[in-house]
Amino acid sequence: MVDVFADALRTLPQESEESRAYFEKHLDRLSKTLALTPRSAGGKALELGCYMQITAFLQRLLGYSEVRGAYFGKRGKREMRTVSLPDGDFTCRLDLFDAERDRFPYRDGMFELVVASEVIEHMMYDPMHALLESRRVLAEGGHLLVSTPNAASYAVLAKVLDGKTNPKIFPQYKRPDRGEPEIGHVHEYTAHELGLTIQAAGFEIERLFTTPIGEYAAHQALSTLLETNGYSTEKRGEQTWCVAVKREALPVDRYPAFLYS
Repeated sequence: MVDVFADALRTLPQESEESRAYFEKHLDRLSKTLALTPRSAGGKALELGCYMQITAFLQRLLGYSEVRGAYFGKRGKREMRTVSLPDGDFTCRLDLFDAERDRFPYRDGMFELVVASEVIEHMMYDPMHALLESRRVLAEGGHLLVSTPNAASYAVLAKVLDGKTNPKIFPQYKRPDRGEPEIGHVHEYTAHELGLTIQAAGFEIERLFTTPIGEYAAHQALSTLLETNGYSTEKRGEQTWCVAVKREALPVDRYPAFLYS
């Protein structure tokens, strides 16, 4: 199924060689995101941090009748984005707001799915606000899908042991002479920590796992070192995935102690 989604994603137009290179690097992750997304029989979906990459296929291939996109910006503004695909144009409304501070501009229980792919690691103020707002706009039994780099991966361990470079998967700043600055990876989560964070927001974890990224495959040899010294080798892939379900009856911990000082 991942291959089916990869073939569909390859039909997306790319505006430049730079965007094509980014797309090819992340194609496997984008395909896996679609493969993990629960199918729908006509519900609505919201994609946080929307780049219009998987957006059309939530509707075209997974059955969502309406897909909204959201991106950081001044609350109240919106844009209409269109991508041209072989089977016709896809147009999506993109709502601008601050997911860490603003009330999401959607009614309670409006969506069946919220996707936050490579978003939570960029949050610098209040990630629980974003998760709790995602919970609010989800219908009971609706799904939250989160992907993020794994702060306890083999690649991270290799960097720590080498001692020469920052252990984050993405520690770089954007050069000021190449456009507006962007928020980098403020907090990269271990898989265990991500699960606790999402549970604190009143979700039931359905699936929580990691997958390797090919360019770091050589670092998996560290599993022998971990096993020899009594450390777990579970959830050591570079990419963490979490599929969770909104359960209204579950308790909420607004400021979990492991995440907030």
